[in-house]
Amino acid sequence: MPHKVTPKHIAVAGNIGSGKTTLTAMLAKHYKWEPHFEDVEHNPYLIDFYEDMHRWSFNLQIYFLNNRIKHLIDIRSGKDTVIQDRTIYEDAYIFAPNLFDMGLMTKRDYENYTSFFQNLKTLIQPPDLLIYLKTSIPTLVDQIQKRGREYEENIRLDYLKRLNENYNKWIDSYDDGPLLVIDVNNCNFAEKEEDFADVVRRIDAQLFGLF
Repeated sequence: MPHKVTPKHIAVAGNIGSGKTTLTAMLAKHYKWEPHFEDVEHNPYLIDFYEDMHRWSFNLQIYFLNNRIKHLIDIRSGKDTVIQDRTIYEDAYIFAPNLFDMGLMTKRDYENYTSFFQNLKTLIQPPDLLIYLKTSIPTLVDQIQKRGREYEENIRLDYLKRLNENYNKWIDSYDDGPLLVIDVNNCNFAEKEEDFADVVRRIDAQLFGLF
């Protein structure tokens, strides 16, 4: 059966430790899509941020926003289908409000950031498919510990919980484009072939009308 339209931009969203990078890599390989990963190694603010969140929150969020816009411009002007690890929406609807709610970003900075994002949002196209990895806190903690990134050892449980609440609130009202929710608690796509095959089936149904 021929594809309806070749998708240009697939995005994978989810909390820290939900498996975004793993799924992005697996889907890129399966569909021969070009993966765009979040570059945590070369982020000039991340280590400072985890040591002093209040001081560096605004700088970090602006850095992410700028990077994300650049990626979106590259995706739309390129020829390949791109699958993106994390989205511009997560910066604006999950991380920035969370920093503000926790008193880690000033009201002035938060309002400036939010206004900037709303202006940018009018200039960008949403992904052709958004894949959301829905995950419980115990699963997140387990997966974060497994990968053992040093700077993530300081992440507090209340921080992860607030992020998860913001994610679920955002996804419940997401109407910018097609959405696929994968419950990671019941779908171990990283280790079980049949679970990954199920994810692929669901993506095929969404993108190409294949059942």
